Amino acid sequence: MNYNNSNTPGEQFVDFSFCESKDIGEFVSVRIDNLWGKGERKPTILGRYNLEERLQLNGMSINIMDNADTNAHAIPREDEKNSTPLLFITVQLESSGIPLSLPLQTKYHYMADKYEWHEWIRFPAKYSELALDARILLTLWEMKGLWKVSKLGSCSVNLFQPDSELIQGKRRLCLTTETQIISANDEPVEINEALQYDRLFETTRRYEDGDIEHVDWLDALAMERVAQIEAQERIRTNDLYIHITFPKFDFAVVFGETKLDDPLVIQPQDPKYCLVFDPEMYRDNPAESKHRRLLRGYRSGSLDRELKPNATIRDQLNSILRYPPGQELTDNEKNLVWKFRFYLSSNKRALTKFVKCVEWSDPIEAKQATTLLSEWAEVSIDDALELLSTDFTTRSVRSYAVSQLRKAKDDELIMYLLQLVQAIKFEYLNSTMAQGAETSAVVSANAAESSLVGFLIERALKNRTLGNFFYWYLMVECDDRKTGKAYGKVVFQYVNALSEMNDGADVQSMFERQRKLVSDLARISTEVQALKESRQRKVEWLRSYLADSKNNLVSFPPLPLPLDPSVEVVGIQADKASVFKSTMMPLFLHFVKSDGDLYPVIFKAGDDMRQDQLVVQIITLMDRLLRNESLDLRLTPYHVLATRIDQGFSQFIPSQSLAAILAENNNSILAYLRKTSPDTEGTYGVAADVMETYVKSCAGYCVITYLLGVGDRHLDNLLLTPQGHMFHVDYGYILGRDPKPFPPPMKLCKEMVEAMGGMESLMYQRFKSHCFVAFSILRKSSNLILNLFSLMVHSNIPDIAVAPDQVVAMVQDKFRLDLSEEEAMRYFQTLISDSVRALFPQVIETIHKWAQYWRN
Repeated sequence: MNYNNSNTPGEQFVDFSFCESKDIGEFVSVRIDNLWGKGERKPTILGRYNLEERLQLNGMSINIMDNADTNAHAIPREDEKNSTPLLFITVQLESSGIPLSLPLQTKYHYMADKYEWHEWIRFPAKYSELALDARILLTLWEMKGLWKVSKLGSCSVNLFQPDSELIQGKRRLCLTTETQIISANDEPVEINEALQYDRLFETTRRYEDGDIEHVDWLDALAMERVAQIEAQERIRTNDLYIHITFPKFDFAVVFGETKLDDPLVIQPQDPKYCLVFDPEMYRDNPAESKHRRLLRGYRSGSLDRELKPNATIRDQLNSILRYPPGQELTDNEKNLVWKFRFYLSSNKRALTKFVKCVEWSDPIEAKQATTLLSEWAEVSIDDALELLSTDFTTRSVRSYAVSQLRKAKDDELIMYLLQLVQAIKFEYLNSTMAQGAETSAVVSANAAESSLVGFLIERALKNRTLGNFFYWYLMVECDDRKTGKAYGKVVFQYVNALSEMNDGADVQSMFERQRKLVSDLARISTEVQALKESRQRKVEWLRSYLADSKNNLVSFPPLPLPLDPSVEVVGIQADKASVFKSTMMPLFLHFVKSDGDLYPVIFKAGDDMRQDQLVVQIITLMDRLLRNESLDLRLTPYHVLATRIDQGFSQFIPSQSLAAILAENNNSILAYLRKTSPDTEGTYGVAADVMETYVKSCAGYCVITYLLGVGDRHLDNLLLTPQGHMFHVDYGYILGRDPKPFPPPMKLCKEMVEAMGGMESLMYQRFKSHCFVAFSILRKSSNLILNLFSLMVHSNIPDIAVAPDQVVAMVQDKFRLDLSEEEAMRYFQTLISDSVRALFPQVIETIHKWAQYWRN
């Protein structure tokens, strides 16, 4: 939420952002980093003899005195005197003195020189459930033997500061021991020196969090002095500290409490019962884990190799193989696939199911699975794409997927390039979750060094077109706050690889000129939007600016157009430039090609073009899948390219909207086709090829927009060319979202059907036939389409970001994979009939028409 701290009329406003803890659904977590300093303690559990050990913590010693009875019954062995203690830390969340969780502990640490855990601990409680006095208790323990532990010290930290703000980032906690003895060789530390270092630690933390401006030359000198003070403090202090790290959020988090009558609070139906969190919910069942390890051990490998399923089990395996990509396997299904893994290794469709059934955290099982990967039948491209999704984090699996992608041709790789660039993000996110936020620099380097990145750079260097799109896809991702640094390293790696090629300097120069062109157009678009003039005056200003030779836009050396690198442009024709009637005032430009022809484009600044880019890419892919089955539906997949998150190009196809055509031709699309493509011998007086194009393109876009859940369909974003190509534009709503109530399953208005001759005509029957065939073909390739969408779940595209976990399921529901082929055709027949006969969309279309009239 935004808050303004000034309500005085003449005072300057200062805005800042924050969120409340009640709105954070994440589990409370803390990272245990290391021990620091030197100190002394007396164990609470004593041995049978005097014990004196020296703990070496970060190079500084800790004297441990055991004041047990001098008449001990045992004498310590020499190896026990010199042994290094085994330490661990327990962490517990409490509020008002009541524990909110069982004590959770770190791994046992056994090092002679320093104690560093860097281990994240997650509590079974969410930030939204915390009280204002919630705190974390930390206790340092030493293992003294079987079932014997010695408490070395403890400390606590409140999760909320006195001003009710949630603590974030690094913290330094002083351990409190039962006895703290100052060695005779050490002098007491003065209070002001201890406070001085505490202030220095806090300042360093704020510097690392970015709250203090970085000045490179001065920071180097300051950090050197900080290191000296830290070394001196370790010598002076007699205390022992624990360094911990809390998660960081984008905004400050203040305490917020959910009221009991809040509708967001889940209330049990029966007032006699209450909801209790089960702390064991997210832990493995030890009995089941033991059973799995016994079932999948090395001894079973030789026996499983000869196993063959009977008829019943074979049917079960075939049913599992037919599962869509996103479906999880049950434990029994995983065990079944593992048991017959050698039998399934000859089936390429079974690999993704096998990888899902492997417990990759078990080194024995992971080794067996990795060995079997090399023996498996080669998988198809769609299965290789699934192995690059966020569900598969194992490096060997992702490397195997990349090895299969190497077999794809360049034009096929370009078709999936948008998703492959997104797959780089998963390697970054998976590493971040495993290592924590503080190691983001290391994680970014790991993402940049992945096999996928190396493969994409290798292919981008060999193909200019692929390299062009690869570069611009990366540039868009560099704007992302979370993963931008990782993508920046990939861009740097790609540009460096270009410098080692013979023509690499020319490609680098091309990218620089393309960036300059895009930057100039974005600046011009911003200035056009800022002009307080009529649209006509804005068009005049735009043309005069483009025509000025000083701006180097009317003519420049040949340059591949970022939108379509196969097209070389040499300038912009100023007298044809215009501005569309829209909120963001998109620029309508005509680039002059090297051969003198014109290439019309639309440039938008202030609009997110990534969603249109994704939809057009999927339409292009579906067109290719249909053509591979000898079905050409005369689609018009125009080019779209996002150059930043809020700007991009779109190819302009000369056409008219159906709304304009109906207004100019007495509410008849057929009259328009007769006027533009007359033929007295053709069907309804229209050239046969044009009528066929119209019917096929209507069928193609009806099926595709239904599958993608495209919303906000009205006659102004359905366009028609004089050659009969009907196509859709403006994909601002997809995946079932629609601003209008009760939208039809597909946009098929009565005017479109009347242009085919009506519902009883032969052309309408052909239209339905094309729809059935297209739907059937695309259902067979549903795995590929679903895998592409699964790679986009973290793309932050508007309609995907609304519910990223539901994206694949939404598209999957449209394919109706639960139905047989015959049942699916009957279902689609019903969809077509419902769309044509729907009355409410016609009312909405009339309202939209009047709204457009008054707006104009």
